[in-house]
Amino acid sequence: MEGEIDHRSTRRDFVHGELHRRDLDPDPFRQLAIWLEAAEKAGNFDPTAMALATADAQGHPSLRYVLLKHFDAEGLCWYTDSRSRKGQDLAANPWAALVFYWPEVDRQVRIEGKAEMLPESAAEDYFHQRPPRSRLAASASEQSRPIADRAALEARMAELAERYPDGSVPRNPAWRGYRLIPDHFEFWQGRRDRLHDRFVYDRPSAGDDWRIQRLMP
Repeated sequence: MEGEIDHRSTRRDFVHGELHRRDLDPDPFRQLAIWLEAAEKAGNFDPTAMALATADAQGHPSLRYVLLKHFDAEGLCWYTDSRSRKGQDLAANPWAALVFYWPEVDRQVRIEGKAEMLPESAAEDYFHQRPPRSRLAASASEQSRPIADRAALEARMAELAERYPDGSVPRNPAWRGYRLIPDHFEFWQGRRDRLHDRFVYDRPSAGDDWRIQRLMP
């Protein structure tokens, strides 16, 4: 690549809101639900998209987006092929982090904790809620494995579609669900002049009350 790409003069101000301690729900899961709903109402076309950071046993990091599918007071859940790089990372090192970013409202949420695999019954239930061709695609792909070309991938799906014309392809046992059990949340609200509002929720161990603290930007 010739020349230099320089974005040092690219900037915008953050003008969509502010965040005060009085605004925060004592429960970070409820606060996340409030912000998710606000992001959707603001027009974010994919509010449940979240960046998932993992690391392998040697600490080498990896990052990608996944979709939040459900959450409750136990944690945040998504589904994927456990043979993927993220699945291999989590098998070796269960500590992970998530980030939501909603530019329409100048908000981020950072979440850290330990991931666990959901029961097979949860993966089975959700797999059969997916549209038929999504089930076929999940079964045709050995996620993150090399393949010769696009035609070879489409051939694998076509073969499964022929075998299961009604979309009733069985779930591959490697296709599983995961839950991140948080021990740390950060709610970030962009403000003018980069004087952002940041609040963290922490608790020393499961079952303890969440402690809320403002951070400097």
